[in-house]
Amino acid sequence: MSNCKPLLTPLPSKYPTDTSLHLPFSQPELFRKLAGSLQYITSTRPDIAFVVNKLCQHMHNPLLLHFQLLKRVLRYLKGTITRGLFLPKTKLTLSAYSDSDWAGDQLDRKSTTGYCLFLGTTLLTWSVKKQTTLARSSTETEYCSMAAATDIIWMRRLYEEFLLPQQTTTLFRDNVSAMSIACNPIFHAHTKHIEIDHHFIRDCIQANHIVVHHVSTLD
Repeated sequence: MSNCKPLLTPLPSKYPTDTSLHLPFSQPELFRKLAGSLQYITSTRPDIAFVVNKLCQHMHNPLLLHFQLLKRVLRYLKGTITRGLFLPKTKLTLSAYSDSDWAGDQLDRKSTTGYCLFLGTTLLTWSVKKQTTLARSSTETEYCSMAAATDIIWMRRLYEEFLLPQQTTTLFRDNVSAMSIACNPIFHAHTKHIEIDHHFIRDCIQANHIVVHHVSTLD
């Protein structure tokens, strides 16, 4: 792959429909070795975190399709080998973004959550993770993705220990319905099926640790 042709994106917009690609991959050990190596690269390349998360879900039974997608990631890295995280001098103010895709997995229809935490303009932490439960609406999965950003509270406490107290941290969202549920203290009947541990985001908002702002999906 050292002389492969680079690609501009780590994932295709549509998966190949060739039925032969759904056969088991003959070298699952090679697939696990390469996918495991990519997990280490995500510590400095958050742009491949999502696709690596997807590939690692098929560690036990990789198909030819999954190996083809893994090679695509390697071709993408070939063309972006000089990219990395830049840590400039910046303001010491925390902010965060979180989002999710509703029922994005075509096999089990579970949603994938992602978030990133910034200190000024510097990216500190990020995560891509499949939700453990099925969401019955896009509002539910978006609301649960807000609760996934628990790193905000941990980071706020860390900075307080460094004598760098933070004002209210802004969490940017693109779903107005999820924001309404989080900011409204009334426990609506149609939200009772959401697990209790996801409602901690309300406590954080009421304690003035986090404020939720809307941001366009395009941004």
